Amino acid sequence: MDQHEFNQINIIPLVDVMLVLLAIVLTTSTFIVTGGIPINLPKASKAKVTERQKTQTIEIARSGEIHLNARPLTLEALPAALTPMDRTAPVVIRADRDLALQRFVDVLDTVKNLGFKAVSLQTEAKRK
Repeated sequence: MDQHEFNQINIIPLVDVMLVLLAIVLTTSTFIVTGGIPINLPKASKAKVTERQKTQTIEIARSGEIHLNARPLTLEALPAALTPMDRTAPVVIRADRDLALQRFVDVLDTVKNLGFKAVSLQTEAKRK
């Protein structure tokens, strides 16, 4: 009986194993990214149902008129109207582009001084 030495390595089983591992990784990563794995979460009693925070909208017209959630206000009445609201609620300021900058700064300063954390300015995207 002659024993022959191996002149080459058979890598076909190695390639098969690597392709299976690649398929497993790609499949599980797709499920994780898209959230396709159905999960039944455990149930718990809630002591208090939390309400989604309502966005407060402040609009400033070109003439300087201020509206809080579509209700007209003066700059002096704005702090009294905002005081009872939740400080973590988002506030969106919509100001006319031709408005005097000082009027916008006055409104923004009033909102920030009351302690609102999430204040943003709504803009439009430029058309090309």
